[in-house]
Amino acid sequence: MSLKTVSAKDNLQILYEDNHLIAVNKRVGDIVQGDSTGDQPLNEIIKKYIAEKYNKPGAVYLGVVHRLDRPTTGVVLFAKTSKALSRLNNMFKERETSKTYWAIVKNHPPLESDTITHYLKRNTKQNKSYAYVKEVPNSKKAILKYEVLKKLKNYYLLEIELFTGRHHQIRSQLSVLKCPIKGDLKYGFDRSNPDGGIHLHARSLSLTHPVKKERINIIAPTPDETLWNNCN
Repeated sequence: MSLKTVSAKDNLQILYEDNHLIAVNKRVGDIVQGDSTGDQPLNEIIKKYIAEKYNKPGAVYLGVVHRLDRPTTGVVLFAKTSKALSRLNNMFKERETSKTYWAIVKNHPPLESDTITHYLKRNTKQNKSYAYVKEVPNSKKAILKYEVLKKLKNYYLLEIELFTGRHHQIRSQLSVLKCPIKGDLKYGFDRSNPDGGIHLHARSLSLTHPVKKERINIIAPTPDETLWNNCN
């Protein structure tokens, strides 16, 4: 009996690809870039996919543009050229991109829609950020806008637009509103999800293409799971 060869593409859901960019739909547990766990990161899987698809014999270039927390899902964008990476890095730095997230929470937030501001202070030992209503030493300003999209059975679906990109920003700010994300034990939810993930999904990323200069909007389907399926 012959063994089936699993290609790199079998481990990827590609949302967008051209000569300069590639975007994939990250799964729960995927890490974007290598860390101390030694687990195979997304950037290495994508390099393997590019090498296989285009029969590249040498080293494949792939630039990491941004990251998502390990327990989250959704759009992650990578650069296939150094020129694209440089321009994308600047666009993210200058907040010229638009990112939308979906979060499933247990409690209804104070309002149907609101823009909230906190000051986040990161505790590296705990790998956690604490949100304060007033500025404290070594804190960074964090701003997001939320809107209640849908009432689910026992939960609420929120759509979130980020105006800053801080460590665990959405998770931390929602916890202050008494709206911890489903499965997020670290930020106050009462139990974990079976897969170890949390119900936070990077739904869309909109930006001007760094080379073609046209506007692109990349949308990531939600995970195929009962609660997420009720959101669509």
